[in-house]
Amino acid sequence: MSTEELPPSIRWVGDANGHLELLDQTLLPQQRKILRVTTVDGVIDAIVRLAVRGAPAIGVAASYGLLLGVREKSLAGDALVAEVREVAARLFGARPTAVNLGWAMERCVAAVVAEPTTQRVFHAACSIHANEEAMARSIGECGKELIKPGATVLTHCNTGRLAAAGDGTALAVMFAAWRDGVKFQVLADETRPLLQGARLTALELHVAGIPVQVVADGAAAGIIASGDVDLVIVGADRITRNGDFANKVGTYPLALACAAHGVPFYVAAPLSTFDLRLPNGQSIPIEERDADEVTSFCGVSVAPEGVGARNPAFDVTPAHLVTGMVTDVGILRPPYPASIKKALVDSR
Repeated sequence: MSTEELPPSIRWVGDANGHLELLDQTLLPQQRKILRVTTVDGVIDAIVRLAVRGAPAIGVAASYGLLLGVREKSLAGDALVAEVREVAARLFGARPTAVNLGWAMERCVAAVVAEPTTQRVFHAACSIHANEEAMARSIGECGKELIKPGATVLTHCNTGRLAAAGDGTALAVMFAAWRDGVKFQVLADETRPLLQGARLTALELHVAGIPVQVVADGAAAGIIASGDVDLVIVGADRITRNGDFANKVGTYPLALACAAHGVPFYVAAPLSTFDLRLPNGQSIPIEERDADEVTSFCGVSVAPEGVGARNPAFDVTPAHLVTGMVTDVGILRPPYPASIKKALVDSR
């Protein structure tokens, strides 16, 4: 199979009066259904129920959602700015942990304040989409040197083309290395409770021709301890100014296992994922999702009736467990407060 067999996760069709198309990721890998979205409520619903997911992808989808939310009222000037702020706040509330969403909304609002027209909202959304694609390419090129011939790379959740515009983040590193002819294999954590690794990461890698095996989340630490993993690369939904970061729940145990057994642990993310307003990981808001995602599986209850569940969507990994951060401007190394600040200042 070829990579072209997977439709893009996000596509805008037409001009400012067009519509958004999203690949419904809740149905993968069995079905490939394209959602035609024409309202901001439709975008919010797609984000909340994970039809579109992954921090970069959410930011892009929300940018187009902002346009869909304001274009029908034919507003201009201060009235448009006020409406843009209100719709942006609604979109941000859909997934509060992923900072790319807030970053995208802030860029759109700033653009409209400078030029309060609906056309400016459209151009801002298109610019964010193109910018995320470019950052994904750069992440891959900056990080591909980490993957050596014959290596076994372990990753968690989904960080590829389905989670972003372009090649993604952690998977972008793998795609770039593979294009350069480096042969390696991947272990993909299943990523409970919604199996983004088994359903999505394994699908992307398989379609690209990269050898991949799925492992149960609970098996990953033992496989690392056995010496069968050369490198772990994961994505991030928010990175604070000291280098702590939030990613899909189950990431922190991987970092602990890597530290205990001397395996390099890298996080890959664009600069839009860094949030200098937050001093450390304790400041990151962690989304708690519905208990049904844990107590049932494919619509079938797997826990006794009346038993609840904790379902944090993310956990926080401390910076001291991170070997390096692959960004679109290079690989950042400790001490992270200094290297993060320099990268963001230099990129302005």
